[in-house]
Amino acid sequence: MAQALVPLKDLVRAKSRLAGLLRPSERRALAQAMVEDVLAVLSRHKGINRVTLVSDDPGAGLLAARYDIDHWEESSLGCSGLNPIVQEASTRLLALGDEPLLVLHGDLPLLTTADISAVLHCQRQLEGLVIGCDLAGAGTNLLAFTRASAPQFCFGVDSCARHLASARRAGVPVQVLQRSGIALDVDEPRDMHQVMAALDCAAAGKTFDLLHGSELGARVELALATLDDNRDLDKGVAN
Repeated sequence: MAQALVPLKDLVRAKSRLAGLLRPSERRALAQAMVEDVLAVLSRHKGINRVTLVSDDPGAGLLAARYDIDHWEESSLGCSGLNPIVQEASTRLLALGDEPLLVLHGDLPLLTTADISAVLHCQRQLEGLVIGCDLAGAGTNLLAFTRASAPQFCFGVDSCARHLASARRAGVPVQVLQRSGIALDVDEPRDMHQVMAALDCAAAGKTFDLLHGSELGARVELALATLDDNRDLDKGVAN
C-alpha cells in the first residue's frame, strides 16, 4: 500500500496569477474545487492507504473530514515554505511504514485513478523516484518515492530538471512521467484554456460542476476570448 501527501496553501491567497481573470472569491472556489477532485481520486484509490492534507487554510479540516483523510496544520510541522514543509511531512509519513509516498499538488483537475495506478506501477518497477512533470516538462506536479529514494525537494522554477539532477547525483533510479491528468495544472490564464476544453470530455467532478455550463464558466470563456483578441491585436501592432 502507498500513502499520499497533498500540501495546500491558504485558499484565500490561491491562484494569484489568475487575478486578471477571476475575482478572489472565484479563485478560492476554483482552488477548492480542484483540490476536492484530487482528494476524491486519492481517497477512493485502492492502492492508497492513507491521504494527508497539509494546510493552514481554515477550511482544510472540513475538507479532510469530507474525504475521510488526515489533516496536519503547517504550523504543527515547525517550518515554513513549501520545500521544508514537504520534507518534514514526508519524513514523518515515511516513518509510519507504508511505501511508496506520493506528493502531489492540489490543482490537477483532470487527475484520474488510472494516473495514480500508472505512477504506483512505475515506481515499483523502477524502485526509485518518479517525477510527474507538467505539460512543458519544466515543473513538478507529482513525486513518488520510498525512504531509500526520497528526493531533495526542489519545487519552484525548473523543478523537474532539478529533481532529476539531484536524484542522478545521489545514484537514485529516476524516471520522468508525463500524463495529461498529472501534467495539466492551473496557474495562469492560458492553463484555463486547456482546462475548459478538456473538461468537456472529462468525467464530472467539482471543477466540472463549477465551470461547465455555468455563469462562471461562460464568463471565464468570454474573458479568455478577450485576452486572445488583445494578444492578436498586440501582435498585429508589433508587425
